Amino acid sequence: MKIPRARLWLAAGVAALVGAVGALTTTAAHAAAGCRVDYTVTSQWPGGFGANVNVTNLGDPINGWRLTWSFPAGQTITQLWNGSVTQSGAQVTVTNASYNGTLATGTSTAFGFNGTYNGSNPAPTAFALNGTACTGGVTGSPSPSPSPSPSQSPTRFPSPSPSPSPSPSPSPSGQSL
Repeated sequence: MKIPRARLWLAAGVAALVGAVGALTTTAAHAAAGCRVDYTVTSQWPGGFGANVNVTNLGDPINGWRLTWSFPAGQTITQLWNGSVTQSGAQVTVTNASYNGTLATGTSTAFGFNGTYNGSNPAPTAFALNGTACTGGVTGSPSPSPSPSPSQSPTRFPSPSPSPSPSPSPSPSGQSL
């Protein structure tokens, strides 16, 4: 039995429409991300310094971390412990060591380093953990909550108001014609 082309096109169109509606109503789940960084210069001498960096995970658990920042005055890291460092100009990336890569929600890890500076040694002002800015708060949520559909309140149809009854017309007063 041969199926008419019009039916095939109709079936293909319906399938495409259902797929498009599904794509439009799908929401992506994002992990909650958040962190706090405490950067402390522990010692300083002419041209050099030591620092400690404490990273607190405020979001969902992490298995493998990468902390990035930029030095504001050309400082360079010469030695780092409890992680691995790469530096290109002012941009610094520190990744976890094999033993401190897992951070549960609310837990911290720390690393330290020695570095050099020329002139001044201001602290970095912005850090990012795995690409998320460390603001001391959390962004995102474990799963999106769909917004509820607005409910319509019941419609009340006005009941017809009674029609005024006609007033009796006065009858002629005792006069006959």
